[in-house]
Amino acid sequence: MAYDEELAERVREQLAPLAEPVELKMFGGLAFMVNNHMACGVIGDELMVRVGRDGHEAALAAGAREMDFTGKPMAGFVIAGGPLVADDDDLSRWVTSGVAFARSLPPKKPKPAKPRRSQPR
Repeated sequence: MAYDEELAERVREQLAPLAEPVELKMFGGLAFMVNNHMACGVIGDELMVRVGRDGHEAALAAGAREMDFTGKPMAGFVIAGGPLVADDDDLSRWVTSGVAFARSLPPKKPKPAKPRRSQPR
């Protein structure tokens, strides 16, 4: 699944004053990691936000929906799409929420890079 490059760029702009994220391709989209924890990401044309278990119900009440890739919702993660991220102020609130949650987690060391297999000659 491809992700919306325009939305990804808007997220980068929102993240710039808040954190120095690391971008990783995952979930068929693009994830933004803060302090080695996922804060948010872009899947298709929607924003995935890590809000934590305590923020889950409030995020759903604000219009987000549960993140569900496998038939089982992922607790603490929501999807905000369409009108919830159309305006930069609204997008900022979601991105800021994800960054705040990522920063609330204990420090985590980055995973070591996987070695690449050499091509047969």
